[in-house]
Amino acid sequence: MMTMNSRKTLEKKQLKSLFWRSFTTSHAWHYERQQHMAFEFAMIPVINKLYDKEEDRIDAYKRHMEFYNCQTAMQPFICGVAAAMEEENANNEEFDTSSISAMKVALMGPLAGIGDTIGWAMIPTIFGSIAASMGMQGNPLGIFLWAAFTFAFLAVRILEVEWGYNMGINVVTKLGKQITVFTEACSVLGLTVVGSLISSVVKLQTGITYTNGDVTMKVQELLDGVMPSLLPVAAVALIYYFMNKKKVKMTHMILIIIILSWIGAACGIFTA
Repeated sequence: MMTMNSRKTLEKKQLKSLFWRSFTTSHAWHYERQQHMAFEFAMIPVINKLYDKEEDRIDAYKRHMEFYNCQTAMQPFICGVAAAMEEENANNEEFDTSSISAMKVALMGPLAGIGDTIGWAMIPTIFGSIAASMGMQGNPLGIFLWAAFTFAFLAVRILEVEWGYNMGINVVTKLGKQITVFTEACSVLGLTVVGSLISSVVKLQTGITYTNGDVTMKVQELLDGVMPSLLPVAAVALIYYFMNKKKVKMTHMILIIIILSWIGAACGIFTA
């Protein structure tokens, strides 16, 4: 621990470096300590700014070479919190440095859940599905919608560093159990939106007809009378069952769908 006569504070320059360096998360990884090298690399400008003595810098480097693994989009936030705690450590000789490692351990699991649910699954799926649906209808705005999402996602990552830095050591108590509730709520929202898109995105109809004397009935019209888009919903449910319960690989499932589509179209079972 170093004793300071005047308080040392981080500047925007170091926080910007945290943001840009956080993009290395997926590029410096191994099985023993996962993403620890990328995290330590992101913290180098902060450590060099706060600590003058070589031994203090080495201790800080070692702290951030410990095991670390989180969803990549959430690293800027945890880096911001770690930066605030390192700043406090540089100015307070009674600060317990083990709390920095404890904070990372406490946050990386719950925030990975949020990052996977929202940043990796829910939001890209919602915007991607809507953009793809617009594209299938020939609407060029789908491209701009996806581009807007990409830039918005980047903007949030920029803000994460500042949010984490401002919240500092209070982040664990401020978030608490709300993380789990928030994650579950977002999961439900994402599933609801994706489910509502099945009828417009998945195109599946049957060409089977039933003839009784002079009366010819189309099976598709009967199914629509029971529930519109019944076949698309049933197909998605069946695919989900095989992939989730039977552990059928995605590539195998895609191949099965293509083969069944060819056979069904050739036999008149499926129509466009």
